[in-house]
Amino acid sequence: MGQLEAIWIKRAHRAPMDSVPRATFVTGQGMVGNANQGGRRQVTVISGVVWERMMAELGAELDPSARRANLLVSGLDLEESEDRILAVGGCRIRLGGETRPCERMDEAFPGLRGAMSPHWRGGAFGVVTEGGDIAVGDAAGWLA
Repeated sequence: MGQLEAIWIKRAHRAPMDSVPRATFVTGQGMVGNANQGGRRQVTVISGVVWERMMAELGAELDPSARRANLLVSGLDLEESEDRILAVGGCRIRLGGETRPCERMDEAFPGLRGAMSPHWRGGAFGVVTEGGDIAVGDAAGWLA
């Protein structure tokens, strides 16, 4: 079992990521207040351990919010998690695939995009299949 370590809301595309202690998920839509609503990429998730490993490899000290994901989890391996159900608190997210790093990652730190490319190091994306409230510190784990 893992844990939810951080939550970020993106108010608009290319806008800064806002760190929040809690958020609300809406089934089939995503996170309330987040720019990505509906579609296949309602929520993005990254692994804290993977982020720390990449920072050590690059000699960087970037905050994980630089990844522009919505959730940071610990204790879970996101690699090859397509079609798995991630439970975060009372919410459920069906992961749809790997979140591929974009050119903005190299704007944050040269070489970051390349460091994220192998082994799903850029995280995963998914759709909310069961909404509700989540908070930093909630349990996070696989249901399927």
